[in-house]
Amino acid sequence: MSGTAKIHDAELKPSKLELLAGWLPGQSWFAGDAGDLSRVAAYRFIDPEGEVGIETLLVASAGGLYQVPLTYRPEPLDDEFAVLVGTIEHSDLGTRYCYDATSDPVYVAELIRVIHEADNEAELSLGEKSMTVRGSGITVVSNASMEAARLVRVLDGSHVHTAQPLGTLTGTWTQDGVERTEILATLR
Repeated sequence: MSGTAKIHDAELKPSKLELLAGWLPGQSWFAGDAGDLSRVAAYRFIDPEGEVGIETLLVASAGGLYQVPLTYRPEPLDDEFAVLVGTIEHSDLGTRYCYDATSDPVYVAELIRVIHEADNEAELSLGEKSMTVRGSGITVVSNASMEAARLVRVLDGSHVHTAQPLGTLTGTWTQDGVERTEILATLR
């Protein structure tokens, strides 16, 4: 099991949706409208070192559904390839540097671990989970020289990589009263 994520009953400025409204329109995979973003569900992983918050939001906009993993750090990430989404003032923790988690090595390592170990999302110290995720475990392939995780950003059933994956991360949530299950990431 991934552990328990410590959730603070805190005020955030800007809110996560406000932060994403400023960042998402610049992403090539986002075809929505930043003015109508709504949160559908979310899940968390745990940083083994306890320093980085890891949360993935599912947000809806203009009829589309998008997966946006974020990491929250107390200091800027010293990596030229890291993609800063912005900063949030957290009423308990102070300034948090929010990154597109696909560019954060802590998230990438945890995503791969969850898939490898057939693990699931973290429990929450406060509040209720809005979705579940589960890694598949992996298929051992003798000619695999490297593994790469591929996140599915647009959750419409048609953006999943078609090559046979070594493993997957699958999520289940309820949207508009209907339970949905989709592949969220593949490992190949």
